Amino acid sequence: MIRHIKIARDSAVKAKSQAMITLRTLIINAPSDLRDALDQIKGPIALIRHIAAFRPGQIISPSSSAKAAMGAIARRWLMLHEEISEYERELDRMVTDKAPELIKSFGISTMTVAEMLILIGDNPERIKPEAALAKMCGVCPIPASSGKTSRMRLNRGGNRQANAAIYRVAVVRMRDEERTKMYAARRTAEGKTRREIVRCIKRYIIREIYRHLCAPQTSQLSGP
Repeated sequence: MIRHIKIARDSAVKAKSQAMITLRTLIINAPSDLRDALDQIKGPIALIRHIAAFRPGQIISPSSSAKAAMGAIARRWLMLHEEISEYERELDRMVTDKAPELIKSFGISTMTVAEMLILIGDNPERIKPEAALAKMCGVCPIPASSGKTSRMRLNRGGNRQANAAIYRVAVVRMRDEERTKMYAARRTAEGKTRREIVRCIKRYIIREIYRHLCAPQTSQLSGP
């Protein structure tokens, strides 16, 4: 169910983005008097609501044709905006039912949990070791040592959407969570690069997700 709602939501987001691009193009190419009037309106939502109210009537001039086109697209944008909000409210309800504790974790959003639930599927018990989930998300490191050099490189495999969701959580925590900022500072002092630190934090996040979604009966491990 979550997969279906998320697919519909993502499709609406793409359509909304395209509608905005088209609307901006029409504004740029509108007659100068109409374009100057629209430039005075502050805020994207206020602008779109203003344009959506256009009712030029019979199209008899460049200005009326521009208003007709812009008004139709603005109304479409508002409809998609409301549609996306409905999808997100439903996803939030479903995700909260499935993972009420995980959704409270710092930096983990509804879309992150939804992505992980889609990846894990209806039988999370089948993912026995934590490392298996890390591999599914492309978070497990790949040895790349050579001679006296001992290092790991990023994994380019796994589910890239889930990997991207985990990366966003890592970036938010490195920027805003005090505990993760302290961890990053400590690892930096040890000579780790930012890329290596992000890889380590992503692995901690996978551990947290595994505890909640695949082994909820196990006590929560502390993060970095």
